[in-house]
This record gives sequence, C-alpha cells and structure tokens, in this order.
Amino acid sequence: MQLSDEEDDYNLSLSKFESMLKTNKVLFFDSEEFEEIILHYLDMGKASLAKKALKLALEQHPKSTGLKLVQVEMLIYEDKLDNAEKLLNELFAIEPNNEEIYIQKASIYSKRDDHEKAVELLKTALQYTDDYADVYNLIGMEYLFMDNLELAKENFIKCLEEDVEDQAALYNVVYCFEFLDQNEEAIQYLNQYIEKNPYSEIAWHQEGRLNYGLKRYPEALRAFEFATYIDDEFLGAFMEKAKTLERLKRYEEAIESYNRTIELDDPTSYALLRIGKCHEKLGNKVQALKFFNKTVHEDPLLDKGWIAITDFYVRQKNFQKALYYVNKALSIDNENRFYWKRYATINKELNFFEEAEHGYRKAVEYGDYMLDTWLFWVDILQFLGEFDSAIQTLLQASEYFPEEYEVEYRLAGLHLMLQETEKGKFHLSNALRLNFKNRMLLEHLFPVVWEMKLVQKAIEKYSKK
Repeated sequence: MQLSDEEDDYNLSLSKFESMLKTNKVLFFDSEEFEEIILHYLDMGKASLAKKALKLALEQHPKSTGLKLVQVEMLIYEDKLDNAEKLLNELFAIEPNNEEIYIQKASIYSKRDDHEKAVELLKTALQYTDDYADVYNLIGMEYLFMDNLELAKENFIKCLEEDVEDQAALYNVVYCFEFLDQNEEAIQYLNQYIEKNPYSEIAWHQEGRLNYGLKRYPEALRAFEFATYIDDEFLGAFMEKAKTLERLKRYEEAIESYNRTIELDDPTSYALLRIGKCHEKLGNKVQALKFFNKTVHEDPLLDKGWIAITDFYVRQKNFQKALYYVNKALSIDNENRFYWKRYATINKELNFFEEAEHGYRKAVEYGDYMLDTWLFWVDILQFLGEFDSAIQTLLQASEYFPEEYEVEYRLAGLHLMLQETEKGKFHLSNALRLNFKNRMLLEHLFPVVWEMKLVQKAIEKYSKK
C-alpha cells in the first residue's frame, strides 16, 4: 500500500529530526511539524525525546499557541497540573475562543476527579470546535468516570453520528448498553448503525456477540459470517463463529473456523481444545485425543486440557489413565471442586475408597454443595465403616437440603446401625413422610436395618395412613 503524501511528509519530518539529534545540527521545522513530532514521542511513551523536541520548537516558534498547547499536554502528562493550568490561563487571555484550551482545562479537572467541571468545559468547547466527534467522545468518557452510563452512551452515539468510523466510540456504546443490561436495545442500535456503515466488521462482530449472549445462535452466526466476509483476517470473529457453530452442533464447520484462527495466528490452546471437543462429538476418537494432547503440549499449565483428556478416558472407562490425567489437572488447580469430584469418582470406580472419600471431602471443602456429592461422600464413609463421620456429614448436608428424603433415610439407617434407636426412628419417620414410595432405598443401603422389626412396623404403620 502506498503512503499518502501526508504520511510521507510526517515520516520525513521524524527522520529529519532524529538525524538532527545525531549530528547536533540545528534544522528548521515549522510549528505544525514540531507538534506532530512531539505528540508522536508522547504517544510512544518517549517523554525525554518529546521534551527535547518541545524545547527546540519553542526556541524556533516562541509565540506559537499550538506549541504552547502541546506544552500544556506534556505538563498534564507529567502531572504538573498547576503549571499546566497557569499556562492555559495565559493562553485563554490571548485566544478565548480556542476549543483546545477548554479541552485541556477539562483534562486537568478530569485528573483532579472533578468530572462535572470537565464536562462543563467540554460543552463549552463544543461551541468553538469543528471536531464535534472528538469532543463528544471526551464527554462520553467523563460520564463513564462518573458511572453515568446513560449519558455516556448518549454522547458516544453523538460522536458516531459525527464520525461513523470511530471504532473506539462504537465499542464504548456497546459497553454502555451491556452494562445497563440493554442488550436488545444494543442490537437495535447496531442494526441502525450497520444501515449507515454496512462494511463495519466491528459492528457485525458486536451484534454477533450480543446475539450469542442471548442464545440466538443462528442470528449470531449470520453476524459473525458478515464480519469475516468483510475482514477475512478477523481472528476474533472466526473464533466466535466457531463457538457458535459448536452451539448449533455443526462440528465440522466449527473445526474449519477454529483452523482458520490457527492459520491467522499461532495455535492457541483454546482453539486446539475446542477442535478436540468437536472431533469427540463427531465420534473421531483418535483425532480428539490427538488434539487434546496438542492442547497440553501447547500449554502444559492449561488445566482444562488435562481435564479434557481425563473426561475422554472416563468415557472410555479407562479409569487408570483418567486418574493419571486428573492428577495433572489438580497439580495446576488444586482448589477446583469439579476436579476433586472427578478425582473422587475415578477412585471410586477403581475401588480406591479412601482416596475417593478424600476427593469428595475436598470437593465439598471447595464449594461443591450438590446433593449427589454429599451422598457419594456419605456412602463411601459408610462403606469404610466411619458411621459417626457419615452422620456428621449428613447433618451438614441437611443444612442445605432440610427436607431431602435421601438424607433422612441415610440418617435413619446409620443411627439404627449404631443402636441409637430414638434418633433412628425420628429420621425414619421423616423419610417416610417425605417419600414413602422410595422406602426401598433403606433396604438397598442398609439391608440389616431393613430387617429390623421396628423398621417394618414403622413402614406398615405409615402405609395405613
């Protein structure tokens, strides 16, 4: 692509200035050239070069308002706000209608967290500026700082009405809609925006993302496809398209889209993992395992990769290998309740009951309060003969599930096993009241207790109610 004349001149000015610094020769630049050079170095974070350029600029153009405004910008950049304000007041006395003075004053007030005053100054700048888009954008940012998302959104929209190509404002508008939980309105706005700017890949991508969040997968796919037609190197759109195709169970197409992301950039562990999952859904077990292994090779610290291999072997009922890989995942994240539950389940299948008990205990410790986790844990404790621990665990579970027949039948059985008759009868009565139909659970878990006369009498008595 050929550079425009402006870009060419800009690069020549920079080269000329840097050459001057190396040779110590003093060359002449007009004030606008200096402004561009200084702002370039500020944008690059090269403050010392910006200062050198500013010093030379003011020596050559001591009365230039533009350069003094750049000096103000540098003072603000260095947090020398009082000095910046003093210089701005001097400039205001000379050029009271210069919008840049109001913009820089607003910047000072913004840095002092007086965002309302900053907005007031920016609104005054609107009276003098030709660049309405930039000022509306700045007002929008001030409202963001004040957490006034409605007014921020309103001003970013005004910015886009002035400059339909302002991508930062477009992202900010969508952010405001989302923060305000106005996703439907955001989609409506994007549709209107696309009518004006149909080749905005950002707008299509954002519309797709919002539809995806609302589980409107066909609409999301359409939007992501438009984004990729407009920009066939739009990595994020290809990734989102692939995820959407997965949701639509179009796994082969999803694999194609994930592969496109790998062509555009280095393979990510996420893309490799998802390709593996798609192959697994298609029944391509060898390919699935191949990509799961590629995932952990690409990122050995990605616990989700190790878990994918774990789950693969669980489905193959190869629990010995599954145990090896779940331990890999736990070595990366040993506070993940889902991983501990898998660890427990795998050990239970291998008849490693003490390890299984440890796994269920850890799962609960890290926040897994699902009923089945409590019950699996209790049944293992019972199998290990730890009846008192089993009772204590069930009492904990009953805090989360106060009217659960599966908890009550187990409490009844355990208390009766320990010959704690009154407690056993109490819990048996609760269990029968909660679910008489599933009374056979007691026989299944506690066959000895089931045969007790007091149990049979209680059942017979309850059946007559």
